[in-house]
Amino acid sequence: MADAGYERTAGQRRWSPAAWTVVAWLVAIAFFLPVAWMVITAFKREPAAYTYPPTLDFTPTLDEFRQALARGVGPYLENSAMATGFSTILVLVLALPAAYALAIRPVRKWRDSLFFFISTKMLPVVAAIVPLYIVARDVHMLDNIWTLVVLYAAMNLPIAVWMLRSFFLEVPREVLEAARVDGAGLRQEMTAVLGPLIRPGLAATALICVIFAWNEFFYAVNLTSTRAATMPVYLVGFITSEGLFWARLSAAATLASAPVIIVGWIAQKQLVRGLSMGAIK
Repeated sequence: MADAGYERTAGQRRWSPAAWTVVAWLVAIAFFLPVAWMVITAFKREPAAYTYPPTLDFTPTLDEFRQALARGVGPYLENSAMATGFSTILVLVLALPAAYALAIRPVRKWRDSLFFFISTKMLPVVAAIVPLYIVARDVHMLDNIWTLVVLYAAMNLPIAVWMLRSFFLEVPREVLEAARVDGAGLRQEMTAVLGPLIRPGLAATALICVIFAWNEFFYAVNLTSTRAATMPVYLVGFITSEGLFWARLSAAATLASAPVIIVGWIAQKQLVRGLSMGAIK
């Protein structure tokens, strides 16, 4: 009986990881299929994109990409890059000292501070758009890229503080104590000791902020018109009274997604390390 129980337990241990691997792959494929179909549709002509049932038997073409580029994607791409880049830098500049204070040198009532940060994400965006629009109008900042920079930074700051605090908490206290015994000041502690240790977490936080800022639509469509419109606003322009052009919209969406995918691909090692920090003790 004991041998049978041991064999049953060994079998469970042997097959459970394989089963979880299969489930993980199935979930990943389910999430990836819409993206893959969007890319495939982007290389079709409009008649082929409307076929039902959908088919993979078609002649690839770049015509829809050419038409999407002909609509002047450059300014939208530049605006998205500026709003995303500057807001991410601003978030990291503000979140690093806040997360350091909450993790390494906690202030009084630090739990209340953490709750305040995350509570700002509980307010629906639509509830704040009217006062934000009025303020931006009164200070003559409508259709201005710096308005989006400030709003995107405020949008991502709570998440960045929570993420960076968790990464700071993973740094062994013995390392900090040894650095302080050796005479390291606050600047040296941040740059020479903590900086290299939390670099993967910093990359993960930055990439999360980039994704959220790049994909943000509500602020952009309500507070911009022409000069500061971003890529999500550019995509809406393909929904016309003439109908929805699936192939052209897929081509434009592929162009809009490419920069974030490239950045994620370049930073994938740091991202995986950052998101897995603290998973193994």
